[in-house]
Amino acid sequence: MSIFTPTNQIRLTNVAVVRMKKGGKRFEIACYKNKVMSWRSGAEKDLDEVLQTSSVFNNVSKGQVAKKDDLSKAFGTDDLTEICKQILAKGELQVSDKERQSQLETSFRDIATIVAEKCVNPETKRPYTVNLIERAMKDIHYSVKANKSTKQQALEVIRQLKDSIEIQRAHMRLRLVLPVKDGKRLKEKLKPLLKVVESEDFDDQLEMVCLVDPGCFREIDELIRCETKGKGSLEVLSLKDVEEGDERLE
Repeated sequence: MSIFTPTNQIRLTNVAVVRMKKGGKRFEIACYKNKVMSWRSGAEKDLDEVLQTSSVFNNVSKGQVAKKDDLSKAFGTDDLTEICKQILAKGELQVSDKERQSQLETSFRDIATIVAEKCVNPETKRPYTVNLIERAMKDIHYSVKANKSTKQQALEVIRQLKDSIEIQRAHMRLRLVLPVKDGKRLKEKLKPLLKVVESEDFDDQLEMVCLVDPGCFREIDELIRCETKGKGSLEVLSLKDVEEGDERLE
């Protein structure tokens, strides 16, 4: 005995649904769990790794595939790949309350981990533990934002935490080597970007070892390359200037 299945029905299991309402109709796509956020953060770039099928549905759980005419009217195209990308970018991820809570807790921990890896107490130069950062985030009532990457949120958390604890991005230690004819002029331009100059040697060329904010690295690199026409050099001696041991908050 054969069971008839309508041709516009597709059955899927263990699926994450992203829903979007457009042109008065509901459209849904079927994705693999955990892949939607990876796509939105930019970590996953292969659409085939995100979608269980490139079909667009009116209702994933019932297996009802959207009509081509409805798609064209709503999205202005019948290109399924393009439509799926639009729904992925702007649609609402359907998750249970339990799943949502679990995702928020994981993201909260991930954000705290990034902050702990990037920051120190500026007075002691010691890093904070992840648990301590989590506690500080709870004290300022930080809420995870589902539509932002953990890295973006970590930078926002660092800014907010500065009002409640002593915290800053750990400095990078760099060695700058500049041609003697550009040395003095370039040093004046670099001065606002350097936090601490640890050593300076002016002989055949100007060699400086300094600490800088990681956010200034690209600007320093471009300045040296452009101003010296490739004759100067920049070397990263350490990504984080930190003391041994963890910081404790009494």
